Amino acid sequence: MSEQRPATLGELKALGYESRTVKEEMRANLVRKLRTGEELFEGIQGYQDSVVPQIVNAILAKHDFILLGLRGQAKSRILRHLVSLLDEEVPILAGSEVNDDPLAPISKFGRQLIEEHGDSAPLEWIGRDQRYVEKLATPDVTIADMIGDVDPIKAARGGHILADELTIHYGLLPRANRGVFAINELPDLAGKIQVGLFNILQEGDVQVKGYPIRLSLDVLMVFTANPEDYTARGKIITPLKDRIGAEIRTHYPEELETGIDITRQEAWLNRAGTCVEIPDFLEEAVERVAFLARDDKRIDHRSGVSQRLPITVMETAVSNAERRALKHGEDTAVPRVADLYASLPAITGKMELEYEGELHGADKIARELIQQSSSQTFDVRAGGADVEDIVEYFETGGALQVGEDASARACVQGFETVPGLLELIENVGLAPSASGDGTRAAACELVLEALVAQRRISRSSGGYARAPHQG
Repeated sequence: MSEQRPATLGELKALGYESRTVKEEMRANLVRKLRTGEELFEGIQGYQDSVVPQIVNAILAKHDFILLGLRGQAKSRILRHLVSLLDEEVPILAGSEVNDDPLAPISKFGRQLIEEHGDSAPLEWIGRDQRYVEKLATPDVTIADMIGDVDPIKAARGGHILADELTIHYGLLPRANRGVFAINELPDLAGKIQVGLFNILQEGDVQVKGYPIRLSLDVLMVFTANPEDYTARGKIITPLKDRIGAEIRTHYPEELETGIDITRQEAWLNRAGTCVEIPDFLEEAVERVAFLARDDKRIDHRSGVSQRLPITVMETAVSNAERRALKHGEDTAVPRVADLYASLPAITGKMELEYEGELHGADKIARELIQQSSSQTFDVRAGGADVEDIVEYFETGGALQVGEDASARACVQGFETVPGLLELIENVGLAPSASGDGTRAAACELVLEALVAQRRISRSSGGYARAPHQG
């Protein structure tokens, strides 16, 4: 394919090549994908009926847009997926810093190249990944960073006066010409820089250093922002907000199954040299921690609870199980509830607390979330199951000490002393008879943790469960 590509302007014209704007290009490719039923945003889950249709509408309408949502809602990932709607390759004038269209160059360099060489003007072909430019907005970003500045060294070396367009060192925005320009966390961009984006959104051009140089840029402008910054603090200046074509709100997974699928997709679980087996009920318990945290009044909802929380909790739980398996020479690492407690640092670091939460402390709240999650998971999977024999064992003075680092086999041997426990996990399908010791131990821990959460038995650091205090 590369051998057949036109190498000069004349060859390009001979093929009948026609220029089109980046928005026209993306619209055409989107229409084709919609007709053929291709997946638009691979790996993005939970947005098929909400966010994706709104993005599709914005692109079909050739609108710039902003993704408005809390942290950990895949906003940046969605923006990076937009390159899939660009052509695989497009021609530019060789050496152009602003991806000059060979048929309609916008820079003085491009125009001079055609004047000097005519149809022999050399071409380059750039891939879609080279046409995506992303910038994290920070207060120290300058107009020079975004748009450009005069480069005295260029002027000296080329013998140009400073007012000559050839002395410009282009910023990120002109370098994104004929592509997608993304700004993450737009409200953090200084007001004067936001003003500098007006013309490109409304008029499609920019000016550099006050010189009467107009670059009619061809870009799709996309942004992300946090709703708190966007509305409450009003950091996006009104004229810029008015020029953004579509405001699209993202959200956390609305269904538990969707969250589980996202965590399963994103978490690093394939460990070299160690076989990892994760019971489905533990996946559910991990995800419920995040769902419960998002509803907990002690946690700041304006900050949100990122989807990274269950992802890092799962990775840490698997790591703890892997460490235990290596210690005992086990072939398979199976995480259990004790490993969720080992993942407390992955929970506490991702919660912004309200005043009441600060009084309780992040560690205590995280422990309560694990207990509640275990209880809900057990109720959903084995609600109504007879646990009286188990409760009676502890009420009559029975005790069970199983260390967090105990092997799966040692745990199962300990759980065998609790009447009805192993039979229960098998009867309700948590751990069928063919299950290994790791899954059986994990299922038993889930049952006992649920009973602790329901205050039917108690738990201490000295042992996994013991008879509750009386009185």
